[in-house]
Amino acid sequence: MKKFLAVVKHEYKKIVFKWTFLLGTLLLPLLAVVFSIVPMILFTIKGEPTKIVVVDRDGKVAKRLRENLTAEKLAEKSAQAAKDAQFEISRSQNDQLQQNAKNAASGFVFVDYFPGSKTDEQIREELRALAVDKQIDAYLLVPADDKAQFEFVSRKGGDFIAGSIIDDALNDAIRSERLAKANIDEKTLTAINQKVKLTKKSIDDEGREKDSDMLLAASFVIGMMIYITLAIYGQMILGAVVEEKETRIAEILFSSATPFELMLGKLAGVGLAGLTQLGIWVSSVAALVAFVAVQSDLSPFLAGMPTVTPVMILLFLIYFLLGYFAFASLFALIGSVVTTVQEGGQFSFPVIMTMLVGFYFSFAVIRDPNSSLSFWVSIAPFFAPMTMPVRILAATPPWWEIVLSVGINALAIVFLVWVASRVYRIGMLMYGKRATIPEIWRWFRQA
Repeated sequence: MKKFLAVVKHEYKKIVFKWTFLLGTLLLPLLAVVFSIVPMILFTIKGEPTKIVVVDRDGKVAKRLRENLTAEKLAEKSAQAAKDAQFEISRSQNDQLQQNAKNAASGFVFVDYFPGSKTDEQIREELRALAVDKQIDAYLLVPADDKAQFEFVSRKGGDFIAGSIIDDALNDAIRSERLAKANIDEKTLTAINQKVKLTKKSIDDEGREKDSDMLLAASFVIGMMIYITLAIYGQMILGAVVEEKETRIAEILFSSATPFELMLGKLAGVGLAGLTQLGIWVSSVAALVAFVAVQSDLSPFLAGMPTVTPVMILLFLIYFLLGYFAFASLFALIGSVVTTVQEGGQFSFPVIMTMLVGFYFSFAVIRDPNSSLSFWVSIAPFFAPMTMPVRILAATPPWWEIVLSVGINALAIVFLVWVASRVYRIGMLMYGKRATIPEIWRWFRQA
């Protein structure tokens, strides 16, 4: 036991005390916040207003377009979009919508232009000259037939926000004009097309309701987090084993500890490092959610979030360890029979695909957490570490199923570590060539 703990301590400190580990662990929550906040800040930065010319000989579309680009119309459309999405808007959020609409409306300045009897080509040449001279920034040519091609030319071709606003406002203007020609009242048609309010929820065995969309999002995040962490630390085990083999340090290590102690200690040390990193990430997410929850402006975003209890978090971490030891044993076995990291990457493809299949199974669990398929994949080795946490979040199964799942996966890990250690003992001392399947089988029987 003393030698085993020494290996665990060495492997844990070798990873956790590296600056790359600290940087990656601490920077990920920071980057997540930055990438969610910085885009919002950038989109709120006001640039120079776009000076635009609208050439419309009839004048009807241009008039409606100007109306659609006013602050009142833009705010009304944003509020309607939120209403269609069944999102309740608070007073502060409504004020923010009004401010965003004012900023968007102030981004356009209409410049008067009188085409007279000029041809379309003459108009284009004059407007291009004005754009080159920087007197205008863009122009829109409205054809006589609204089914023909509209033409929007801008010096700010990369301003996709302004382009999107113009596109929406123009389509709304054309739609209104067509309704007017057909003698159809726009308000009546809007009322007819009003979407029904449908709330999608799921219930667990105890009758508690959960928002289906938020449940899907949360389950996807948890499954993806476990999948990525398992892949990273599994590859780390593979690289560490190959490195020890290349440096021939294994010969020295085998003289002081058994292969089983070395392998189990290595897996435990690296696994604890992964658990440390995952724990920091989960704590960061919990802190962010708690911060959002106390903000009155942001709390509606969490209204449909599924409840996550401390027991659930503990079970998530347990299943991470189960998945880590199962897959890390396979990565260690692969590392002991190959000669380079490149070869190890090729042989680890089936293991990665198995992890990916388990991740895909989690979507089937989300759809029906109480089905027979969900039961079997949530207790099966290799699949349970990703599917059972999702199932616990969606509809917590009976405790006997969780205990059965943990027990089966723990027994599978003991068997995998035992098999891997027998191959590890001989494979780490073989240099020069990659082992074949018959050789690996012979090592297993002779060890």
